Amino acid sequence: MRLRSASLRDLVRIEQIYREAEAGFSAVPPPARLWGLVSHTLSALLPLTQETLIYVAEEDGRVIGFVQASGHPLTVSLPSKVTSLQVLNLCVAEGVEAERVAPSLIQCLCDQAVQRGVSRLFVRLPLDEPLMDIFRFQGFRQYATESVLYAEAPRPRSTAVPPGLRPYRNRDQRRLYHLYRKVTPWGVAHLEAPTFREWRSSRSAPGQQEVIDRVEIVGWCRVQKGSQARPHTLSFMALPERGLADELVDHAIVASDCQAAWCSLRHYDAHVIDALRGRGFSLLLIQALLVRELAVGAPLPEKGLVPSFG
Repeated sequence: MRLRSASLRDLVRIEQIYREAEAGFSAVPPPARLWGLVSHTLSALLPLTQETLIYVAEEDGRVIGFVQASGHPLTVSLPSKVTSLQVLNLCVAEGVEAERVAPSLIQCLCDQAVQRGVSRLFVRLPLDEPLMDIFRFQGFRQYATESVLYAEAPRPRSTAVPPGLRPYRNRDQRRLYHLYRKVTPWGVAHLEAPTFREWRSSRSAPGQQEVIDRVEIVGWCRVQKGSQARPHTLSFMALPERGLADELVDHAIVASDCQAAWCSLRHYDAHVIDALRGRGFSLLLIQALLVRELAVGAPLPEKGLVPSFG
């Protein structure tokens, strides 16, 4: 088996393998299937850009699998500025054992990422994903759990405007970063956005953003409008103050015209999850967030104290 970078002549075969993997979603409920297709995307143009890495496994002149990872965000260029990559796809052709091909693809991606100055690889997988054990055996560890909630027709409990609600402005970025650090456990924030610069570079998603400003910013929401084939996407950050999550969720539902919507929240956002559940949202699936550290610094040697006299 030979591992190498993908080229233009591999695109047709890569897309064929990807479509075969898509067919595996046929037994999954439609909302979860749609979420899976949105979360794992493939574009034929990606190999032509510097924002993605794609490597293939080839056997007897035939591509039998591929792995794809992209930088955070997609607007930066590898290798000079990206320090972390998100694994988007790991697919093996039908009739080929994943345990034989997938570990080699992951290790190839890790080796090439290190050469490009990348220090961390991230991946999100459903808890029942067969590839979970393969990633774990390749050095990935789970650092958070993410719940995806969905509602066909969410129902707000109140249409009142939350006190202090106003549109988000660019000058709010640093204050919003402080909110992020308050609601995010240190271990997660240290991995994903340890500095304001890294956090700001990862916030490229569009949508209507609003904050609740009560001397300090205590809540934030974003509504990304969907289409007939795709629900709205809701995002939240809120301090665990009594009633704050309820106000924020009610407003986001009203802003999305009470239409179908989904939202992904971490395990430490339990107060927001409870507010969504009370308004018609149900659990779609649970995802594990995994990370592998690629560059671990060696500890500095200890220095003994030496008397300066005698």
